[in-house]
Amino acid sequence: MSEIIKAIIFGIVEGITEWLPISSTGHMLLLGEFLKLDVSPAFWEMFLVVIQLGAVMSVAALYFKRLVPITVSPRLALRRDVLSLWGKIIVACAPAAVIGVLFDDKLDAMFYNYPTVAVALIAYGVLFIVIERKRRGEPRVTAVSGITYKTALLVGVFQLLSLIPGTSRSGATILGAILIGFSRKTATEFTFFLALPVMLGASLLKLVKLGFAMTGAEGAILLAGCLTAFIVSVAAIRFLTGYVKKHDFTAFGWYRIALGIAVLAYFAAARL
Repeated sequence: MSEIIKAIIFGIVEGITEWLPISSTGHMLLLGEFLKLDVSPAFWEMFLVVIQLGAVMSVAALYFKRLVPITVSPRLALRRDVLSLWGKIIVACAPAAVIGVLFDDKLDAMFYNYPTVAVALIAYGVLFIVIERKRRGEPRVTAVSGITYKTALLVGVFQLLSLIPGTSRSGATILGAILIGFSRKTATEFTFFLALPVMLGASLLKLVKLGFAMTGAEGAILLAGCLTAFIVSVAAIRFLTGYVKKHDFTAFGWYRIALGIAVLAYFAAARL
């Protein structure tokens, strides 16, 4: 199979799973067993980072007007509401940023393995189902503008859970936000916004460590995966924002459980 086609397939999976609360790591781990790029280990690691960058840029494209703190019409001015939103985004990102910079490599070495990923998939799948079934009353925070610095920090603490592979960054933040009173729509939107600094910073940090040296063929593979991840991410984000208006997250919980069992079964069988 052409390496370009393989890169496109990886981009499709990244674009879908990065935003739905089903763990991109779990899917990449399983897909990587069946579909392998004919590249060096160093380039493979860079490829995973770059397609993640492609995915995160979809948020900037879709929410550009809501996230840009400067207006030029009718005159040049700062938008205080957007500046306030960015302040809350930074507060929410701070816990994961600090711990990630200090311990990212150690956490990957300790937990990037199929048993951890599978257990995290199943455990958070169960949590989604339990929380949705036990949820009572109306949410207290029904719009992003209603988020306070305190609630933003609490969501950021929940985001720390996503440092364990298989948890899902979006899954951890959405679950945490719902637990502290966010509506599903608000929790989902705030999760998208948090992705920009978190994923952009983490990806650039890894790229600096890995370097940018590559051949022309490798550049084509990166471009194919990155563009695919961007395009598919746009569709996935639009799907999820529409989905949460009428549905809860129970279906994603069951899917995570099924995927976690599949990961355990596959790797257990492979070791026999």
